[in-house]
Amino acid sequence: MATATTVTTTATPTRARRGAGQVVRLLAPVVVGLAGLGGWWLLTDVVGVEPYLLPGPGEVREQFAANFDAIRDAATTTGVNSLFGLVAGSLLGVVLATVAGWVRAVDGMLAPIVASIAVVPIVALAPVLNTMYGADSEYGRRMIATLAAFVPVFINTLRGLRQTTPIQRDLMRATAAGPWQSFRTVTLPTAAPYAITGVRIASSLAVISALVAEYFGGPRGGLGAFISTSAATSAYARAWAYVGAAILLGLVFYVVTAAVERLAQRQWPTSDAAR
Repeated sequence: MATATTVTTTATPTRARRGAGQVVRLLAPVVVGLAGLGGWWLLTDVVGVEPYLLPGPGEVREQFAANFDAIRDAATTTGVNSLFGLVAGSLLGVVLATVAGWVRAVDGMLAPIVASIAVVPIVALAPVLNTMYGADSEYGRRMIATLAAFVPVFINTLRGLRQTTPIQRDLMRATAAGPWQSFRTVTLPTAAPYAITGVRIASSLAVISALVAEYFGGPRGGLGAFISTSAATSAYARAWAYVGAAILLGLVFYVVTAAVERLAQRQWPTSDAAR
């Protein structure tokens, strides 16, 4: 009886601490967001920062409501480009990482290529791809989002593929498991959480890269293009309204992929190692 009481007493504070930690994690971004809005209002309405430097929250809200249809259409265009890049980059990253993890020679060949892609400046690549695919094509923007998403997914997946321990490999050999069976039952479940974490990281990069690509040419649609146009015509409040829509779009991508990652953590407890 004493042992059971001790276990129950120990488990209760543990659950309480976990619950408190979850509440803190949920409230922290809300508090930071409210503090940011308060500082924004203070700078524009109290300190008196000029509107061309920073429009007030009220002006941005009015422009957001007045241009809601245009903002929605632009966000849809950017969202589609980002989603295309995220899916294509993730698939490419997982496939090439699997091949690299299976064949060491391929790993050696891909390492400098991946490193080169990681340091390519989007501001230099965007005009080139937009010119290659034409001013009316979205493929240049999607290619940039694909390259941005590819790198973190490839690196994280390859890292996960190398997490199997010698004991696990010896056990599979002792049970006469073939290479494919070992990969399917041990290596893949171990690497899956790392790959999903890479997708979560890539989700924000895909949105950012798509926005930057839109800012530097191509079709008029997209949040980046409207931010550029609004700023060029001195419509600063409208430009910030489009910036706000871009922030919301990035948050949607991040929250969805973070939820998928959380589900993966329940399915594969080893996902804690990927964090």
